[in-house]
Amino acid sequence: MNQHMWLAVPFLFSAAVLGLMGSAGLLVGSWTTVPLSPVVSGAGVAVAAAVSGGVRWRRAWQRAWLRWPYLAAVLVLGVVVGAVEVPVLAATVVGVPVLLGLVFQLLVQNDENRQTAGCR
Repeated sequence: MNQHMWLAVPFLFSAAVLGLMGSAGLLVGSWTTVPLSPVVSGAGVAVAAAVSGGVRWRRAWQRAWLRWPYLAAVLVLGVVVGAVEVPVLAATVVGVPVLLGLVFQLLVQNDENRQTAGCR
């Protein structure tokens, strides 16, 4: 994974979960709002931390001096905006395409890994 994609992982994860929450709200007929949850942003940071070992860092110092402060800053940002309410329709319109894009990327990556394994 390249650095730019890794930088977006916590936000993409949070947007995808927010889209699922918005979709659930629409399915039950709740047209209110969905809160930006610090728990969801924390989970996004955890996912980014988990995949950070596979990032192609440009410099060796970036592994320690860019990775951990960035994740801490994103976590603090998630706690700060934790009280912000997003309309259900907006959460769904933004989050569902992000979720579909992540699933598509996962399937493409899985197919590439399968083809590479077949070459051995």
